[in-house]
Amino acid sequence: MSDYTRADRIGVQIQEEIAGMIMSGKIKDPRVSTFLTVNHVEVSGDFSVAKVYVSSFMEPKDIVKGVAGLNSASGFIQSVLGKKLRLLKIPKLTFVFDDSIKTGISMVQKITEVTARDREIAENNPYRQIESEEE
Repeated sequence: MSDYTRADRIGVQIQEEIAGMIMSGKIKDPRVSTFLTVNHVEVSGDFSVAKVYVSSFMEPKDIVKGVAGLNSASGFIQSVLGKKLRLLKIPKLTFVFDDSIKTGISMVQKITEVTARDREIAENNPYRQIESEEE
């Protein structure tokens, strides 16, 4: 197996474990809400560092606080991961705010609005030929 595949697999394991810790309330920092979601984990090729992407539908300032709480608790999280994962060395965790889901939903809403507006304009166009008149 290549390192890329193994790094991906370890990233998924880390993602699942951290998500479980957040949901179960094992991370006692009050800034860490159960509404935080771990979207993705990127593990470096040498497995020394893992970047954990976190998002939520909460206010951005609350997400930033939650990410700070996770970074503060990273030592604790790493120690829990060390007990659960079979790795010689647990990667150093860095948590980052990921707004890609919110951005994606916003883009879909904008596309839907533009499509509906274009459809309305086309339907109300006085120069539009109606198929039944042509026949």
